[in-house]
Amino acid sequence: MSDFLLVLGFAALPAAGNFFGGVLAEVFRVSERALSLALHLAAGIVLAVVGLELMPEALTAGLPWVPLLAFVFGGAIFIGLDRTIGYVQARMGGGGEKQSGALAIFSGVSMDLFSDGVMIGTGAVVNPALGLLLAVGQVPADVPEGFAAIATLRNAGISRKKRIAMAAAFAIPILLGATIGYWALRDAPEIITLSVLALTGGALTAVVVEEMIGEAHEGETSQLGPVFLTAGFALFGAISVYFGS
Repeated sequence: MSDFLLVLGFAALPAAGNFFGGVLAEVFRVSERALSLALHLAAGIVLAVVGLELMPEALTAGLPWVPLLAFVFGGAIFIGLDRTIGYVQARMGGGGEKQSGALAIFSGVSMDLFSDGVMIGTGAVVNPALGLLLAVGQVPADVPEGFAAIATLRNAGISRKKRIAMAAAFAIPILLGATIGYWALRDAPEIITLSVLALTGGALTAVVVEEMIGEAHEGETSQLGPVFLTAGFALFGAISVYFGS
C-alpha cells in the first residue's frame, strides 16, 4: 500500500504543474494572440506525447495492428465525446460553440493527463525510480497545457469559480490513470496495456487537430504560431531525451 501511495505522490507532481499553469492563466491577462500561441505550444506538446511516447511504445506489440485499430477507435471516441458535449450544452440552454470547444480542449488535456498517469503507474511497477523520472519529466510539459486550457475556458466566458474548480479537477484523470496503471494494467496482457496507450493517442490527436488548432485560429493570431507548435514538440522531445526512461 505504501508503494501505491508513493505512485500517487509521483502523479501529483505533473498534476501540480498543470494546476500552476492554470493559475498563471488566471493571474495574467491573456490576449487572443497570446492564447493562440499558448494553444499552438500545447498542441505541439500533445503531438509529441503521441508521436514520441505513446505510439512508439504501443507499436512494440506482438500484433501491432491491434493498437493501430485502437488508435483509430480513440479518434472515434473523441467524436462521440465532442457530440456529447455539444448535446449537453444545447440541452442546458446555451454556452454556444465557443464553450463547447473549450470543454472539448479541457477533455483533451484530461485525456493527456490520464495517459501520463498510466505511464507513471506502470513505470513505477517496473522500478519506482522510473516512475519518479516519468513524473518529473512531465511537469514542464503540463504547465503550458494547463495555461492554455484555463485561458481557453476564460476566453469562452466560463466563470472564475468554475475555472478554478476545473483546474483543480485536472488532478483526477492523472491520479485515476496512475491507479489503473499500478493496479490493473500491470497484470493485464501487454497487448491490452499498449492498446490503451494507442487509444489515448488517437483521441489526443483528434483533439489537437479538431479543437486546439481550430480554437487557436478563432481570434487574432500570430505568424509565430507554427514556431510555437514546433517548439512545443521540441520541448517535449528534449524532456523525453534528457528526463525520460
